[in-house]
Amino acid sequence: MSEQLAVDGGRPVRTAPFPVWPVWGEREEELLLAVLHSGHWGELSGTNVAEFGQAFASFQGAAYGICVPNGTLALELALQALGVGAGDEIITTAYTFIATASSAFAVGAHPIFVDIDPATNNIDPARIAAAITPRTKAIVPVHIGGQPADMDGVLEVARTHGIPVLEDAAQAWGAAWRGTRVGALGHLGTFSFQESKNITAGEGGIVVTNDRALRDRVWSIHNVGRVPEGAWYHHAVLGRNLRMTEWQGAILTAQLERLPDAMATRSRNAARLTSLLEEIPGLRATTVDPRVTEHAWHLIQLIYDPSAFGGHTRDEFIRALAAEGIPASAGYVPLTRAPAIRDTLRDRFGPASLTNLAEVPNADAAGEHTIWLMQTVLLGTDEDMDQIAAAARKIQRAWSR
Repeated sequence: MSEQLAVDGGRPVRTAPFPVWPVWGEREEELLLAVLHSGHWGELSGTNVAEFGQAFASFQGAAYGICVPNGTLALELALQALGVGAGDEIITTAYTFIATASSAFAVGAHPIFVDIDPATNNIDPARIAAAITPRTKAIVPVHIGGQPADMDGVLEVARTHGIPVLEDAAQAWGAAWRGTRVGALGHLGTFSFQESKNITAGEGGIVVTNDRALRDRVWSIHNVGRVPEGAWYHHAVLGRNLRMTEWQGAILTAQLERLPDAMATRSRNAARLTSLLEEIPGLRATTVDPRVTEHAWHLIQLIYDPSAFGGHTRDEFIRALAAEGIPASAGYVPLTRAPAIRDTLRDRFGPASLTNLAEVPNADAAGEHTIWLMQTVLLGTDEDMDQIAAAARKIQRAWSR
């Protein structure tokens, strides 16, 4: 193998593509055609959405599942069901997708950001209690990359202060903490089925819960304020039309059937790749907490140390990896640095709302040093994993001379 880096004109480690996404086949086609010919294309007249919602909830260990058009709306709906509204506060992580915060803004609430555990990039439960005020109405941990957050710590703080927990499990299908799958640990859990996700219908989301009263509130709000078994034009609360289509329900049914085998493939490849990368100084995978009994592996998150790569930046390393045939991403910019978040906080809650945004040094470090390898990479072969590690070693050798 040529030691000249591909970014400098050398031969790349690999030229073959990684597995394409989404994965689909005859089962998706069969179920979609059945919806087409049934003439029942919406949730109100069909059965696919309800059946998938129940199947997915059961898969996650929850009693109830209500499907919605996307994961962002799932978060908004869950917050509404918990009674979070104007002027209330929710506590969440600074290292997450913007929807975790924008959903709070959508219901009039103020997101309060706390720092992360640098070993996992997940919310640090030790930081939560200090952020609680009389206005705190929910704690929203996020299971980044498919690894459950420290739910022992989160739930202990929540119980002590009598605050409900909403799990943002948008990337964590099948993930489990101490043998219980996420989404079923808190009061409510939300998931996304957007097109990059490990199961997908292009878009889609779901709210799961074990609480019948919360289930009824979620169902009512998502179905224009109707109540279960109520009259068609009886609207008990001010709700919204947040129903999923039968097309999505059909595709997701097939995708859920594929998920256990795909999870096994991702887990096997993640274990191999993580072991290989341990041999490369300056490039480590985030720690998997031993209390995590299942990891969804939507991402492998790597922490990059430029000093071990001749001082080259994280972004230079990502470009060099891409030239070697390995796709990677810089991941999130912490929400405390996002102009949309800062501007909305200032406009709605005043300049004082910006005072805690500088207090997330671990999230800031993650934004500067984290590298993502996406779930499609983990659907590859042993040779694919070996080539990822070989590309990283090649770059380090070239930059350490």
